[in-house]
Amino acid sequence: MEIQRVAVIIEDDADIRDLLNAVLQQSGFKVFTAPNGSEGVETVRLHNPTVVTLDLGLPDIDGFEVIRQLRQFSDAYIVMLTARAEELDTLMGLEAGADDYITKPFRPRELRARISAMLRRPRGESAADADRPVSAGDPSRTGSGAPVTEHAPASSAAPAAPAAPGTFAHNGLTLNPGTRTTEIEGKGVELTRTEFDLLQALLEGGRLVRTKTDLVRRLRGEEYDTGSFISDADERTVEVHVGNLRRKLGDDSKAPRWLETVRGVGYRLAPQA
Repeated sequence: MEIQRVAVIIEDDADIRDLLNAVLQQSGFKVFTAPNGSEGVETVRLHNPTVVTLDLGLPDIDGFEVIRQLRQFSDAYIVMLTARAEELDTLMGLEAGADDYITKPFRPRELRARISAMLRRPRGESAADADRPVSAGDPSRTGSGAPVTEHAPASSAAPAAPAAPGTFAHNGLTLNPGTRTTEIEGKGVELTRTEFDLLQALLEGGRLVRTKTDLVRRLRGEEYDTGSFISDADERTVEVHVGNLRRKLGDDSKAPRWLETVRGVGYRLAPQA
């Protein structure tokens, strides 16, 4: 039996909260709501949602602090609701761990499209696992324990070759899409779903450059160019997520071990050490 996905709305404006509730229910979610940040954090903790919509301007604690608190225990997709003029706030929210944003006033169709894009991203897990947080070092979700082999030399344009079924490895970093786990020399690394998906895309690409536009489409679940509009803000969102990913991996952008920036274009794997 298919498990119904859960969404949590954290929004102090009752009219917007009701609109979000209607949109998410029409999209097949079981919805819980909270009028402020404190209640929102506890609602997420209680119901373990797949998606959280979050207003940045809450009456008790600001949205950035809510994101930081949620990221201590939840891997839910977090979609920020922000005013059009608050680009700096948007970037700060992404840096805190949000996955995407939508500007106010928003169209219900746009919100549904953003959420559908996130849910289209390939997962390797069962329906039951899909809605619980990913723990990078959780032994109950590790692979078969097969030996890991580093991928092809830097001169090759081929992607990182799976060392065990579905597993990628590069310079001591391993990623298993099936268990949604990432490790550096055996030590688990906690990533958000968006960070994990970006890292997987770069490992798949190997030394081939993945443009920011390519990566935006990957996060939208678009397998090819559908002609959808990609803005400068969308590309900056990828930049922020890659910056967060580097920080969590402990990578140095000036002397990268894993993620290399191709200035003005995008990203690729650093050479094999």
